[in-house]
Amino acid sequence: MTRIAIVTNVPPPYRIPVFQRIGEMPEITFQAIFCSRREPNRLWDLPPLRFDHVFLRERFSTVDGRYIHNNPDVLAALRRFRPDVVITDGFNPTHLYAFGYAWLQGLPHVAMTDGTDVSEQGLSRIHKLVRRFIYARTRAFVPASAGGERHYASYGVPAAQCFRSCLCIDNAAFDPGAAPEAKRYDLMFSGRIEEVKNPGFALDVAIAAARRLGRKVSLLFAGAGSMEAGLKQKAERHADSVEVAFHGFATQSELPSLYRSARLFLFPTRWDPWGVVANEACAAGLPVLVSPQAGVVGELVRDGENGRVLPLEVDAWSEAASQLLTDDALRMRYAANSLRLVRDFTFDTAAQGLVEACRFALVSQAPMNIRMPA
Repeated sequence: MTRIAIVTNVPPPYRIPVFQRIGEMPEITFQAIFCSRREPNRLWDLPPLRFDHVFLRERFSTVDGRYIHNNPDVLAALRRFRPDVVITDGFNPTHLYAFGYAWLQGLPHVAMTDGTDVSEQGLSRIHKLVRRFIYARTRAFVPASAGGERHYASYGVPAAQCFRSCLCIDNAAFDPGAAPEAKRYDLMFSGRIEEVKNPGFALDVAIAAARRLGRKVSLLFAGAGSMEAGLKQKAERHADSVEVAFHGFATQSELPSLYRSARLFLFPTRWDPWGVVANEACAAGLPVLVSPQAGVVGELVRDGENGRVLPLEVDAWSEAASQLLTDDALRMRYAANSLRLVRDFTFDTAAQGLVEACRFALVSQAPMNIRMPA
């Protein structure tokens, strides 16, 4: 039996089914070691954790809105489990302790990231040096996307040592054919109602689209956050042109019907290494308008195929939205392409990629030619 341990911050709903599938694989003994049960800005409702897991004693600090986990007891957890291979998916102190355990014990280490060459651009020289040190002592690498592969390549990691583990959702739960929903909303935004997600831009697009179409445009917000009160006030000021519904935080069970009730999905993020909301929209058969700052661009969302990739300019977005709201044939073609493209993003393929990386790490002695990225 191969014993695999992964050290990760918290249990996100889109990774829990992946871990469960790994735990069910023959000849694999798997344990997830979580730094915390939940971070304060995450309101996820989680499915049952039907795999071996451990929660460390919660210890974290906040720096620039990010949670820095520092759990020395990860070392005791690893000693108890006695893994053959250790996976880490970050560079918090807890991850560094786990990497150090693997290195000192002579165990293969696997690095995993949801990040991309774009999302990692702002790293300091110290952060890059830490990555270079760890990557030079890492046997296999698990990016979630092509952007993650480019990130690893910038350090000299060869493609042969990279094994993709995509970010995904339960596509079947969102299937528009399984439970048809009346299209009550022209547009939908889903996510935290915070500046980085750019919900105010979505409202501006709806207002501009209403002017173009000469009618009221309906917009659904699914999510909660600090900007919600201000958005409601602005929506009230423009009530003559937009009809805005604020659902608030949506549970995983509520999300499919919310997506299916809309015609188009707006994803105007200012920064997203991937963007699982795009998986949800595509699985529900929606065309997606997205900013270039999302990792899904070029992979799950392709310009002119199942949506539009547009700079954050209200006129460009309102024009594209208006076209799709008036051209039913184009909208349906984009919708069909969304359903086709999202089929490749599944829990099974994500689990397989992670396990293949571990198997490679256990037999590989490949020397690394790690460099500093430009």
